[in-house]
Parts: sequence; structure tokens; C-alpha cells
Amino acid sequence: MSTPAASEASIEKGPAVSRRWLIIGLLTVGTVIAYVDRSNISVALAVPDFKQFFHLTDPQRGTLNSAFFWSYAFLQIPAGWMVDRYGVKLPYAIAFLVWSLISAATGLAGSMSQLLTLRVMLGVGESVAVPASMRWIRFHFTEKERGLAVGVFMSGTKFGPAIGAPVAAWLIAAYGWRAMFVVLGLGCLVWLVPWLLLAGNDDRQMERNEAARKVQTTRLPFARVMASPVIWGTVIGTFCYMYFVYFCMTWMPAYFVERRHLSLASMGWYTFFSFSGMAAMAALAGWAADRLIARGGDPVRVRKAFTIAGFLMASTEVIGGLSNSAGVALFFAVFSLTGLGLATANYWALTQTLIPGGAIGRIVGIQNCAANLPGIVAPILTGWLKQTTGSYDAPMQAIWFFLILGIVAYVFLVREKYAPREVSL
Repeated sequence: MSTPAASEASIEKGPAVSRRWLIIGLLTVGTVIAYVDRSNISVALAVPDFKQFFHLTDPQRGTLNSAFFWSYAFLQIPAGWMVDRYGVKLPYAIAFLVWSLISAATGLAGSMSQLLTLRVMLGVGESVAVPASMRWIRFHFTEKERGLAVGVFMSGTKFGPAIGAPVAAWLIAAYGWRAMFVVLGLGCLVWLVPWLLLAGNDDRQMERNEAARKVQTTRLPFARVMASPVIWGTVIGTFCYMYFVYFCMTWMPAYFVERRHLSLASMGWYTFFSFSGMAAMAALAGWAADRLIARGGDPVRVRKAFTIAGFLMASTEVIGGLSNSAGVALFFAVFSLTGLGLATANYWALTQTLIPGGAIGRIVGIQNCAANLPGIVAPILTGWLKQTTGSYDAPMQAIWFFLILGIVAYVFLVREKYAPREVSL
């Protein structure tokens, strides 16, 4: 059986420490770009000229916000298989080129059907990003480093909307929405240069080296994994976490403009503070949990505590959402999303702690699919609730419901005693 020491020895033969963290930086920037490209349409949807040009209703705005995830969510497992088969470097580079060109082409769209098609195609291109990045981290960082590495990488999923909202708002105000899509899509292609120069194509060799040392003495039937309450609790909790995130990515710009009467520029800055606070908290919480575990803390209890605390802080969004005070609403918009960052790295790491290594690849694919299904549900449900009730109150109450459901799932289902166990051969 492989040991932690053996795994660390394999990692030490990979890139030097400084280079590994440099590549983590590149992966994080790549994720920032991906989230800018997937979320910039939410800023356009808050612009009257864009809505009038395409004659968009609220349900249609919800459909456009969700279309990206129709392909993205269901391609997570195939994308994971592709990077397992062909490695990380070249598949990621090709996918990056494709999605950047598709994002730029959105500026040429002339009809609702063209917008929908381009959003679905963007989801196809970006589907490679997370499986490729998580695979690279898995083979280049040891357990004691992984919480921080995942936290830094996942911060990119928050810095993307944080940076994208004010930049997209500025570009629209200065040059129009068509130019915004073209500039952001083509301008980010410069990322490919350092990626192709610095990233090694070594993850498959490191995987073979690790497999050669491993003596398989146990197995874990997949049916046993799927019968575990831990898996279903993780799926439910992941869905609930991401429901709030995807509401913020797709509808929060419109909420700030239409409900809180912010200017386009002010909307961009409040979106920036909300997501950048979450990004900073994600990295900090991943590092803090690593330190507590290194000092003897129980990994399950530590990471679960951070996860539940994040959900509790996020649930305060309903206070601001139902308040008539713009100041209260804006404070809790920033506070709640920042608080959710406590869970960001830890709920992913908790899955790796509770699930034996022989099943982790399949489970990460399932969890990442669950993480992106809310990208379909949240925009459509929000649009329908807003049109049906005539306000944003019901969408805010829906967020609160899902966050409380996520807490229940982690408290009662994601428990160490329910974790599936490997059996001897």
C-alpha cells in the first residue's frame, strides 16, 4: 500500500516548490478568466440597451444566465476522463483558446437564439478547467499543503466575478456591450503564453509512478459509495452552497441596479467587494484549517465546522434582502458572501477526507456536477419568482431555504460514522 511518505517523495520529484506555487497562480488566474467570461453576461443583462435589443423578459434573462450550465454541468465527468487520459497541459490550453474565442463571438450575436447557442458552447469549452486544475493539484501537492493550494485556486472562482463585474461595467459604459465581450474574450488569450512555457506535461508520469509503488489490498464497490449518507449529504450541501453563489453571479448585478437603484459603476464595485471578500476568506480558511489539523485537530471535525460556519454566515443574506434600507442590504450582501468563503476550500477537502482514495475521482466528478446544477436552477427559478411575485423578496427567501437545507445535510448526513469503508481483497 502506498504511504504518505511515498506520495510526498513522488511530489518532490515534480516541479520545485516555487514553480509549483507559480503554476498554482497561473491556474488561479485561468479560473479568474473563466469566471469573467461566464459571468460578464450578467452585467450586460442589467443594461437597458442590451435588454431592449434582444427584447428580453425576466424568464428569458434567467434562461440566458443558466444556458452556460446546460453543457458545463453535465460535461464535468467526461472532461475529467479527458484530462485523466491526455494529461492537463495541452487539453487545458486547447479548451482555453476555444472558450476565449466563443466569449469574444458573443459580441457579434444578433438574436436570442445565437446568444443561447454561444452560452452553451462556452460551457463546453470551460468544462475542462476545474477537472484539469484539481488533477494538477492532486499530483503536485501533499495532504498537508492541499488545503491552502485548493483554497488559493478556488479563490479564483470568486475573484473572477469580483473583477469581471466592474471591468465589464466600465467597458460597457465606455464602448458598449458588444466591445465588452470582444475585448474580454480576446484580451485574455495572453494567458496561454506563460502556461505553455511554464507548465509541465508530467502529471500522467507522476500518476504512473505512484501506481507502480502501490500494492492494492482493498477495494471499494461503487454501489457501497453511492449508498452512503455521506455522498448524498455532500451532494445536497454542494448544491445548496452553489445555489447562493450562482444567484450572486447571475442575478446580483441586476438586483443591485433594479432593487437597490445603484448605478452601473456602483453595482460593479459592490459585486467586486462581495466576491473578493469571499475569495480572501476561502484562502484564509483553507490555510487555518490546515494549521489546526497539523496541530492535532480531527480533520473531519475541523473542516465540517468551517463548512457549517460558512453556511450560517451566508444565511444572513436574507436579512439584507428583505430590508428596506439600501445600506443594510448592501452590508449583508458583502458580509454573507464573504462568510460563505469559510466553507469554500473545506467542503471540498472534507469529501477527500471521508471518501477512500480508490473512489475519489468518481466522487469529485459527481460533486462537481452537483456544484454546477444550481447554475441551471438558480437563474431560472429566480427569474420565475421575480416575475411571478413582482419583487426580489421571494428569490432571497429561496436562497435562505437552500442554505438552511445545506446546514441540515452537513450536520446529519456528512458524518464520519456514515463514511463508506474499503473492504479487503
